[in-house]
Amino acid sequence: MEKTYTLEVAGVTRTLPIIQIADDLSIASFVILGDTELVTAAAPLLAEKLPEVDVLITAEAKGIPLIFEISRLLQMKKYYVARKSTKPYMESPLINEVVSITTQKTQILCLDGADAAEIKGKRVAIIDDVISTGKSLLAIEELVNKAGGHVVARAAILAEGSAAERDDILFLQELPLFPHAKNE
Repeated sequence: MEKTYTLEVAGVTRTLPIIQIADDLSIASFVILGDTELVTAAAPLLAEKLPEVDVLITAEAKGIPLIFEISRLLQMKKYYVARKSTKPYMESPLINEVVSITTQKTQILCLDGADAAEIKGKRVAIIDDVISTGKSLLAIEELVNKAGGHVVARAAILAEGSAAERDDILFLQELPLFPHAKNE
């Protein structure tokens, strides 16, 4: 029988499969892509928690529906996405490397030079679905800093594991990690 975790967030309940991602660690797999109900329930609650911001940014791809809905609620005309690869249309992209808990390999995050110019001098909120180790968050923050933006908020639907103890992130609900012995 599949192990699951019942998550209740923003008035929505989801049964998440528990997936082993390392010899000694499993996570409750939380995917908001395609989950309109969850995104539209969580976005206004996160938007309320944000300080005054000029710009929203997320990493490709799971944070995109959430950042879209938050930007719509805040009546922003644009949001930014740190892409996972450079694209031929990008001019002078800013690039940073990250190893996240879910990918477990080095990835790049890049921001088009034109987007970087628009972020310069702006108050920026980093938006994500889940913050766990904070490595992806830090990689995006470094891109924002390189662009000359000022990060004023870091927000996610869920804070996983010890991220829930951080006082520099805004989140709606804690999501536990599931450590286990290597022989399990």
